[in-house]
Amino acid sequence: MMEERGVSVDHSSINRWAIRFLPLIEKLARYHKRPVSGSWRMDETYIKVKGVWKYLYRAVDKQGKTVDFLLTAKRDMAAAKRFFDKAMGANGDPDKVAMDKSGANKAAIDAINAGRDLPILVRQVKYLNNIVEQDHRAIKRVTRPMLNFKSFRSAGAVLAGIELMHMIRKGQFAVDAAPISCADQFYALAGQVRPV
Repeated sequence: MMEERGVSVDHSSINRWAIRFLPLIEKLARYHKRPVSGSWRMDETYIKVKGVWKYLYRAVDKQGKTVDFLLTAKRDMAAAKRFFDKAMGANGDPDKVAMDKSGANKAAIDAINAGRDLPILVRQVKYLNNIVEQDHRAIKRVTRPMLNFKSFRSAGAVLAGIELMHMIRKGQFAVDAAPISCADQFYALAGQVRPV
């Protein structure tokens, strides 16, 4: 975009802009996100940060729409509960959640269900998670050539942008009444950001 306008910009400047503005755009985009269904598929995938594997928790609904995501340093009950709290805070409570046989994820849902009248149904069936496993591919396709993130903060910011673009491609935002291109949706969201 900048080169088309005759402006020469170094790639490190673009990286700094991405780390600064992508979390702001992603936070703003949540207000325009369309609601998701009550049947979620939840899983985690690995992302390398400074040569160490970290965990990207992700959930999609029955139709494949992204519910939420969270990058964590550990894969334990506390991280899974933090992910569910974030996802449920933004999208409401699900009726049922399909997940793999991970004990930490099940323990997190059990902890959430402990104080509820109507518990969330947990389904740990091998093939129900295929939707989220396939959805991981779109994220991995972008992160694999990067080889490695240099810091946890930059990884979180860049992954927020990758997830945002993936949600835009899936048509999850109600930015305008008329159908518009992915680029125009991103520009509409980015145009609302006010730097601090």
